[in-house]
Order: sequence, then C-alpha cells, then structure tokens
Amino acid sequence: MMKRRELLLSGAALAAGSLVMRHAAAATQATPEQGSALMPPANNPIKTLTIKGIVIGEGQPKLIVPTTAKTADEALAAIKKYAGDPAIQLVELRVDSLDIARDKAQVVALTRQAHALLPTQALLVTFRTKAEGGNTAISDEEYAALYQAIIEQGQADLLDVEMFRGEAIVRDLVARAHHAKIAVVMSSHDFQQTPPAEEIVQRLRRQQELGADVLKMATMPHDSGDVLRLMSATWEVYSRYAERPLLTMAMSGAGVVSRLAGELTGSALTFGMVGQASAPGQIEASDLHSVLSIIHNANHS
Repeated sequence: MMKRRELLLSGAALAAGSLVMRHAAAATQATPEQGSALMPPANNPIKTLTIKGIVIGEGQPKLIVPTTAKTADEALAAIKKYAGDPAIQLVELRVDSLDIARDKAQVVALTRQAHALLPTQALLVTFRTKAEGGNTAISDEEYAALYQAIIEQGQADLLDVEMFRGEAIVRDLVARAHHAKIAVVMSSHDFQQTPPAEEIVQRLRRQQELGADVLKMATMPHDSGDVLRLMSATWEVYSRYAERPLLTMAMSGAGVVSRLAGELTGSALTFGMVGQASAPGQIEASDLHSVLSIIHNANHS
C-alpha cells in the first residue's frame, strides 16, 4: 500500500510539473513539430551519458546519495552501506566534509578505495568550496592541484567542477578529466537567491560551452514562484539548447518539488539522503526513489 507521504509528494510534483510545463510552453511558443511536452525537439536531441550501464539523460532521473562523513573511515563505511542498493545509481564522495580534505595523497587514496566499492554504481567526487556552500575554504590554485591529483592518480567516474573557479582552471580540468575518461559535472550554486530565468539559462549554456558532460545549477528559493522559475528555466534549456543532461534543484523545503519532478522538466539527476543531508531540502533516498518511480510510471502508463 502506498504511503500517505509518498502520495502527497507525488501529487505535489505532478501538479507543479503541470504548471511549469504550461508556463514554459507559453514562453517558448512550442509547436507540434517540436515534439511532446516531455521530449526535446527532434532537431535538438539530448546526448545521454552512460557510465557502468547507467544511462543519464534518459527515463527516470537517476538518484545520487552523498556522503557527509568527517573521516575517511566513516566515508568508506557509508559507501559500503550504499553499495549495491538498486535505488541508488550514483554515490557522491564529498571531499570537503572530510578532515583530510586538503591532503592530496590521502584524498587520492580514498577515491581509489571508494571506487573499488562501487562496481555497478557511479562514483562522483566533489570538493564543494566554501564559496559555494561547502565545508572547507580552498584557493583556486589548491583546488586545481587537488583535482589534478585525483584525475591523474585517483579514481572517479564523474568529477564535480565549479564553473566559477576561473575559466583557465575550469578548461584545464575538463580537458584533463576527459583525457582520463572521467565525466565532468559542472556546477553553480546560489545559496542566497534564485537568479532571473535568463541568468539560469545563461549559466547552464555556458557550462555546456566549457565542455561539461552534465550541466548543474542549484538555487535558493524564497517562495513558490522562485521554484517554478528554476523549473521553467530548466525546461527552456532542455527543450531549446541542451546537448548534455541537466541537474537542477531549488534548495530548502520549499524547493523539494524540484527534486521530485525532474522527469517533467528535463532534469536527469536528483539528490537524496541517507541519514544526514548534504544540502538544504534533501529527502530520504527511499522516499525519493518511490516518488520518482510513481511519476515515471504515470508518465508512461
């Protein structure tokens, strides 16, 4: 029997998704030739990203669960817990939360250990800087050096690269990651507000120009209008410009619907939590997976 909480969450997601689709369709003046409401135009197909058999950008949004551990041993224990869980497709190793965050040798070793624990799930390695809501301050030069060490000596399936670390650094890290066959999630976070739709669209398109494999943006909403603006901007990028999978979310409790309704707006990934959240508004992975499945099945029934 469906849990009452799951029913309410899925109903909210479907309602919000319907609203944002109508708004986005009017904004972009979609025509029948552009395809259905849940598909990009035929002349702008989204390129999927496949890692370990996981197809990102197709079907139900893929679920990412982050670590929030303070030590390497705690991080590995959490990853062992997530390993093999069919509801979780990607595990994010949050380096900035660790007490060894700025120790290149120890971080590199940890990425190799973490990767070995995930034969069927993708490992996303992330150092979220203090400037973008993370736990550890680091200079752009240290950030670049740490990531270079991870790329060259560690192991990861995906690497989160912040788009505002400086264009030269970003382009160099993208090139190095791609040479090592590591996909790049390029990210931008605004913990203060939700920018205008034009700015959201511009940032995501800029990430694509910089070579990202996944385009990511997270914003802080102050009301429901902010949430719908982010979702509408996501749909605009998805339906008009994107050649890569998208990952967008409105943070905090007000933005939870954006984490649920990605299949309706073109967001191919979403974050859930097991225990402690790594960002405001995350919900339990088991609940999130259930709602994603409900929405996916409803859209294909």
